[in-house]
Amino acid sequence: MELKQLGEFGLIDLLKENTIIDPASVILGIGDDAAVLLPTPRQLQLLSTDMLVENVHFDLNTTTPYQLGYKAIAVNLSDIAAMGGAPKHLVISIAIPNTISADFVLNLYKGMKEICRQFKVNIVGGDTVASKNGLVINVAVIGEVEPAQLQRRSGARPGDFVVVTGMLGNSAAGLDLLTKGNWEELDFAWPLVTSHLTPKPQVCAGRVIAAYSNSMDDISDGLASEANEIAKASNVGLRLFSQKIPIATEVYQAAGFLKRPELDYALYGGEDYQLIFTIDPDKYSLLPLEEIGETLTIIGDVIDGSAKVELVESSGKVVQLEARGYNHFK
Repeated sequence: MELKQLGEFGLIDLLKENTIIDPASVILGIGDDAAVLLPTPRQLQLLSTDMLVENVHFDLNTTTPYQLGYKAIAVNLSDIAAMGGAPKHLVISIAIPNTISADFVLNLYKGMKEICRQFKVNIVGGDTVASKNGLVINVAVIGEVEPAQLQRRSGARPGDFVVVTGMLGNSAAGLDLLTKGNWEELDFAWPLVTSHLTPKPQVCAGRVIAAYSNSMDDISDGLASEANEIAKASNVGLRLFSQKIPIATEVYQAAGFLKRPELDYALYGGEDYQLIFTIDPDKYSLLPLEEIGETLTIIGDVIDGSAKVELVESSGKVVQLEARGYNHFK
């Protein structure tokens, strides 16, 4: 079905089905000029937004509408995870070209609703408009966090461990394989491509870690970029060890196939949506690993210094690690 047959309000009527997962805090959702929400007493409110633009953030030749919808929400939930919070509500605005069918938009929202169901997040509003220059998706997320749990980039202290969740470089390697074509024939490609197209935000891990850590950030632009953000915000140095950075076997295989250094995927690739955090060594031993649900790896430590990150290579050589992650305006 074409969108012009359905119309804007007909589309909205279809999209608003099954958008309220946790109704306790929603007085009024989609259907009026604004949503009406009931905040949790004594909680800080978190607000973040991300925009995905066709041919900048995604290619419709390499992703399904379901995957795109899922990822559009995941990247926003990751920002709330990095602050130690719980995501609660979303508003979604989409600019839609006339070349896109109503079925495409409905499948896009299927992906969005699925991840919202997983994390008990309500879709409470948004906007739909026509676009003459490709598909654009903008999501704004509201989260909540206890004041004592709030995490920032600025809390790192000399002597802290630098720790990451999960494996790094999977998404970037998956994207590289997607753009090369014929990746379906490679056994090692599937988990990497999946990591890129449907990333898992570390909301549960972030909630647990926040009770112990001193600073935290999500790894959206690559480890090098996020480490530099913490160093700058905290006005400390970070010393990372290349051999300790967790890289999956599949990334090594992809790097060999694509003739690229595997470490580059972890340092500069981005879109892993894992967490990097700093923590006092005594508190690290207290972390309840079974509740975190992800592997943790100590990759370095916080040192005295002025907002710089150094990388100790496998040879023992120490180099300054520049923030070379994705930059829209370079």
